[in-house]
Amino acid sequence: MKHSKKMIFALLALAISHTSVAAPVQLDRVSVQINDGIVLESEIKNMIVTVKANAKAANQTLPSESALRTQVIERLILTHLQMQMAKRIGLQIGDLQLDQTIQNIAKEQNMTVAQMQQTIESEGTSFSQYREQLRQEITLGEIQRIQVQRRIQVSPQEISGLVKLIEEQGLKDVEFQIGHILIEIPSNPSSEQLENSSRRADIVLKRLNDGDDFRSTAIAASSGPKALEGGIWDFMNINEMPTLFAEVVNGAKKGDIIGPIKSGSGFHIIKVVETRGLQTQEVSEVKSRHILLKPSPILSEERAKAMLESFLTQVRSGEADFAKLAKQYSEDPGSGAKGGELGWADPSIYVPEFTQALANLNEGQYSEPFRTSHGWHIVQLESRRKTDATDQLNSNRAHQLIFRRKFNEELQNWLDEMRSEAYIEIIEPETQRG
Repeated sequence: MKHSKKMIFALLALAISHTSVAAPVQLDRVSVQINDGIVLESEIKNMIVTVKANAKAANQTLPSESALRTQVIERLILTHLQMQMAKRIGLQIGDLQLDQTIQNIAKEQNMTVAQMQQTIESEGTSFSQYREQLRQEITLGEIQRIQVQRRIQVSPQEISGLVKLIEEQGLKDVEFQIGHILIEIPSNPSSEQLENSSRRADIVLKRLNDGDDFRSTAIAASSGPKALEGGIWDFMNINEMPTLFAEVVNGAKKGDIIGPIKSGSGFHIIKVVETRGLQTQEVSEVKSRHILLKPSPILSEERAKAMLESFLTQVRSGEADFAKLAKQYSEDPGSGAKGGELGWADPSIYVPEFTQALANLNEGQYSEPFRTSHGWHIVQLESRRKTDATDQLNSNRAHQLIFRRKFNEELQNWLDEMRSEAYIEIIEPETQRG
């Protein structure tokens, strides 16, 4: 919501002026100002309720109310900054794309959209609230991809070096689930500030070694990107995790706590929460081809989808050739010139919606039009095959691992830069004026 503080105060004054004829009404209040936007107290309370519910479901303890509130406010600040950036560049997630995503989610859960709606509403959330939350999540993913991807370069030398390293050392055999706590230091810290942060890190490390719960400690003390998730990152191959993690966890065992490790952003404490070997000995690959249309001010979402539906009708009836349509219309520069051919690949290298579309097809089948972060697609699954796991980490896989690692690092750098350049004022209740 983009109300100004002036508007909120005007509403408060209006409510006060009507006390003689109506019972007083508790109005929302501004809790944080971020550039020209605001965070309302209701947003903070709603997120705290959600975090508590998730913690209860996971049987997870939480820190004090004040520590939890601080983490929630920080998460909302970063969310609002990203949404403001999305608005500035004109990034909008339309209803058509949102509906497509909801259909995909329902399909993955073996439900119809109506069944999924009923389930969501039975848990106390309105479906319209769910839709808007999902719209925001898609927007955040899109703005991160747009802003961070252009900051990343992966050289051929990095790819060939990684492939060689994996072949020599077998680093692909283990994945790590990492716990991370960051004790932040200010930009250009004084010696006193540096000493204070170092002392805090030592205190946190001692508490962890004495048996304190890592997740609740992270929520209470960490300034890292996963603080509200208890500092826990998803399972990662050592070659795709941030460099700082990779340098210390190779050879570490489950339960090991490492740190504090000093970097430019602060003091890091890392825990190896879990390790696992890759179970799959064979890799499934697919051979496919697609046509991509990118919506724009000239080509609407509806028109792009309708064009692809027309292409499908023509191809299925034999009136048109898929490869010729791809060469003429597809906006994927890599495959368009080759008639839409993507060649053999591990389907997991594609964005989730594309991977899911391929999973739903039999050999020779065409998908219906579907939306990804790149635009609207139709895809044909041409063939499937199994390959030995030793062939899995080809140049595409190596590129993906390096890209993921750099993306995680650059995402945090981008968020830090946005926050440092923003005007942020946290307005405590006692500073609110009637």
